[in-house]
Amino acid sequence: MLFSGIKAGFALTGSFCKIDEVFPEIKKLVEEGAEVFPIVSDSVFRTDTRFGRAADIIKKLEELTGKKVISSIVEAEPIGPKSFLDVLVVAPCTGNTLGKLANGITDNAVTMSVKAHLRNQKPVVIAVSTNDGLGANAKNIGLLMNTKNYYFVPFGQDDPVKKCNSLVAKMDMILPTIAGALKGIQVQPVLV
Repeated sequence: MLFSGIKAGFALTGSFCKIDEVFPEIKKLVEEGAEVFPIVSDSVFRTDTRFGRAADIIKKLEELTGKKVISSIVEAEPIGPKSFLDVLVVAPCTGNTLGKLANGITDNAVTMSVKAHLRNQKPVVIAVSTNDGLGANAKNIGLLMNTKNYYFVPFGQDDPVKKCNSLVAKMDMILPTIAGALKGIQVQPVLV
């Protein structure tokens, strides 16, 4: 098993149209031996959308991982001092979350989990999903790509004609990116 003995945090943020694409990756991560700790932003925890109900997302996460979802700053804070994660994945990672991470804003369970995890000098894997990745969030992506312990799932434009600034990670590349990040290597090519 590729991730036997690995403890991975898996944080979901509010790019609701991509959440269904990360569930199979969480399942594969568990099947490959990882112990997965689910984390969600406030919007994922509380918001029902045309893509699904918040309660259903939480239920599915808990079923896939066998763990209670971490949904508050208070629940996420011990990730730092207890240093129990080997890697933390943020997928999908919205532009809002990218901006917060790039600027040190800690205001929900996901941003707190990243802050707490980074204090232990361990890898954070980002799978972007934002309509403004080549717009307002380009600077935040650039900043994080040039920051120690951040690793990006390969990403590219999902619809260059209708949404020319939109960037989305190749969610099926999450596991290879985790494997590389655990060795201190950014999987390449990162721009696809």
